[in-house]
Amino acid sequence: MRINIILSMAFTVLVLTACAGHKVKTEDLNKPKNTAISSNVDAHQQLQQIFDDEWQYFLDTSPAYASYLGLGNDQQNSRWQDMSLSAIKAEDTHNRNVLKKLTTIDLKALSPSEQTNYQLFKWQLEMAIDEHQFKSYLIPIDQSQGIQTLDDMANFIPLATVADYENWLTRLTKIPTLISQSQKLMEVGISEGVMPSRDTMLRIPAQIQKQLVDAPEESLFYQPFANISDTISVAEQKRLQQQAASVIGEKIIPAFYEFNQFFVNKYLPATRTSHGLWDTPNGKAAYEQKVRYFTTTDLTPDEIHQIGLDEVARNRAEMDKVIEEVGFDGTFEEFITFLRTDPQFYYETPEELFDAYLAISKRIDPELVKLFGKLPRMPYGLKAIPDAVAPDSTTAYYNTPAADGSRAGYYYVNLYQPETRPKYEMEVLSVHEAVPGHHLQLALQMELDDMPNFRRFLGFTVFVEGWGLYSERLGYDLGLYKDPYSRFGQLTYDMWRSIRLVVDTGIHYKGWTRQQAIDYFKANAAKSEEDIINEIDRYISWPGQALAYKIGQLKMLELRERAKSKLGDKFDIKAFHDTLLGSGSIPLSVLEENIDNWIESVKSSK
Repeated sequence: MRINIILSMAFTVLVLTACAGHKVKTEDLNKPKNTAISSNVDAHQQLQQIFDDEWQYFLDTSPAYASYLGLGNDQQNSRWQDMSLSAIKAEDTHNRNVLKKLTTIDLKALSPSEQTNYQLFKWQLEMAIDEHQFKSYLIPIDQSQGIQTLDDMANFIPLATVADYENWLTRLTKIPTLISQSQKLMEVGISEGVMPSRDTMLRIPAQIQKQLVDAPEESLFYQPFANISDTISVAEQKRLQQQAASVIGEKIIPAFYEFNQFFVNKYLPATRTSHGLWDTPNGKAAYEQKVRYFTTTDLTPDEIHQIGLDEVARNRAEMDKVIEEVGFDGTFEEFITFLRTDPQFYYETPEELFDAYLAISKRIDPELVKLFGKLPRMPYGLKAIPDAVAPDSTTAYYNTPAADGSRAGYYYVNLYQPETRPKYEMEVLSVHEAVPGHHLQLALQMELDDMPNFRRFLGFTVFVEGWGLYSERLGYDLGLYKDPYSRFGQLTYDMWRSIRLVVDTGIHYKGWTRQQAIDYFKANAAKSEEDIINEIDRYISWPGQALAYKIGQLKMLELRERAKSKLGDKFDIKAFHDTLLGSGSIPLSVLEENIDNWIESVKSSK
């Protein structure tokens, strides 16, 4: 799952990430807080008004994400987020004021579902406030997202009418301001010692270079104007193209040249030679906060590290069984080398690789009715990751549909260097990113019309990515992994997420170096070295996020086994999945309560 940080830095630190700062306790959902409002005031209306006001505030202050959702108006569709220090400070003040307002509502007067909404919203605010103190906003750029990738935004907004193009043109005129604001944040980061790791930042000059072209027509920002819709008159097309060339040539390209000088000559030399968050101001506390943030649990980094070691050992035992099954005569390391280097496991061209992904997706779709009673109305499609960012991107990612139905969900696959993209990973990758993984879960969540907007369109990483990883196991139920190498691929992906628990905590809490993390990864998983290096650099740039996958999956597997054990013949996998997904993305303890309630209701039914 990938969303550019530029799309939304407001309200929560990243869109579609965890929003709770501590383990959600069931009793918290029913515990009355401040009851200062008199009993004759309708608490429901008070809460709904806050939800409505804050959703509008969110769209207004996160205009690029409003556009991404398909909910933006002309004013929002022609702006970027204000990333100035004053705006960031104002947002923190705003969040604190809303939190005060929220705690004046009489919680006892709310229905159980409203109490849940109240608590989840409150945690979002508390988490944003808590995170603000660590000043991660002073690092507004990394190797996969930031101002150097702004052109990618054109892939996620409608460009069909003259008004659409004019809004995009207006947004383009404001890119120099956004670049200037980002540079200011980075300059403050230098002065306050809030700096990223140099190894990851070394990837960015090549990305900036893609924006340094001689002619506007060569710019990535010009591409949407090169093939304007035929529904627009030729005269209007020429006018829009001329305006685009003027804006790009006079504003955007010069701004990127100036930013490049700053980045290469000032920022890059000031970056850290260390890799972990521990080596930043108050770094260990910052990482502990991110662990709570991304897992919605009270697990410590040390506890998660040990869970990772245990899961690596379990997966390794399963992988050894497959190696024995295929009759390979050699060590585990030699088998991994065999998988990484034998041409039989790779396609020769990007076109062959894309067609194979498409065939897998088509094979999965009709099997979903075996496991789910409810499927999303919105379809998904398959696209290649853009060439400009593919070398620095992970193997695949998913982007959600537009809320207004104007854009389907899309499963993006990396076709760069097909000789590094193993065939045996393709099935497991597809069930995670598309169906029954991210597309099925997130598209269903968007269809929960009775939920507040913040629950339909935002969420918790531990649930979203936990479900994606849980879905990988469902491949067996869908008739996948029949080939032992594809089964090894599923185990490799599970091992990959187990390794994440070890290396993420190792890097950011235990002082591991980048090379230590790469070596540990290479010794335990059959992923290509290219993928491993990209993954480790992702963990360095995005502390704690990688923990969510395995922690979420383990809880979901635990709940499934609990339900099967307690219900016996009454267990229905379709009903279990519909219940698990029926409340959208939620913290793990709320999920556990939902499943326990469902188990009791099934047990008591005739």
